[in-house]
Amino acid sequence: MSRLILTFEDAAAGSLKRAGIADCVVPFGWRFVWGALPAPGKLEDQARFDGLGLIEFCARFDTVELWADAEPNAQLQLVWLLDYLRPHSDVVARLALVQTNTSIGSLGPREWGRERSVPIHTDHLEIASAAWSAWRAPTPAAWFDLLAQDLGALVQLRSAVMAMLEELPMRTTGLGATETRMLELLAAGHAHPYDLFPGHEKANERRTFGYWEVGELLDGLAHCPKPAISGLAEGPFDDALHDAKDRHDCYRQSQLSLTELGEAILAQSDDFSRHNPIQRWWGGTELTNNRLWRWDPTNRWLVAP
Repeated sequence: MSRLILTFEDAAAGSLKRAGIADCVVPFGWRFVWGALPAPGKLEDQARFDGLGLIEFCARFDTVELWADAEPNAQLQLVWLLDYLRPHSDVVARLALVQTNTSIGSLGPREWGRERSVPIHTDHLEIASAAWSAWRAPTPAAWFDLLAQDLGALVQLRSAVMAMLEELPMRTTGLGATETRMLELLAAGHAHPYDLFPGHEKANERRTFGYWEVGELLDGLAHCPKPAISGLAEGPFDDALHDAKDRHDCYRQSQLSLTELGEAILAQSDDFSRHNPIQRWWGGTELTNNRLWRWDPTNRWLVAP
């Protein structure tokens, strides 16, 4: 029987290809945790392989397995894909799901045999459609309401729902969990930019955002009308910075410190959004100073503008 594996990042696809457990491994690489969501038609246009649309491509194989780990972006891609495939019963009949607790890209030969696939059933599809609709909604209310639902069929989804809620501006400070963690690490003596980034055996355990996204968050804390962080040389955090060795070296060696505002934010006595413009996307929600949905981590509650 021919076997296709669809997974959600290049590192995962590389590991699966090296394992030789499928006839074909295809990664998706969309970043749904960051920026404005692509239009549905654009996603459909990009989901083409060997000149075929995704549905036609999947029809080439006897079984189609979806491999997803717990990272929020993988979970968002999973619910998008299940929602997209849902109307196509012939493909759905071939689908199975593998859900891992650890990063698929880090799995070694001993772990492959331990992962078990389960057939896709109606509950997987219904939960996925509800979650994808909620993430695309113009407010976070429907996403928050997912916490009151039984999400058990997609075992990693609940943690992803909570992780993304935690990245909303905090009720008291106007910063999300990853930004707050960077300030905490800086206060603890981690004084260089890459000390604040998540990664293997790094002090920042937040895994919601990727490398480039965390770099943009750090830019936003340091290069703004009233910074929370001082000392960040160079920027913005983009390809041009990385391509210029002298500039990138200067960036890496920056000696960072908290500003007065950064210290006040950690003490929860001031609000970043009182002093700086906010304009970014959280799923389908555009966050601005006048429309700033917030998260109350103490009471685990969504706070409307």
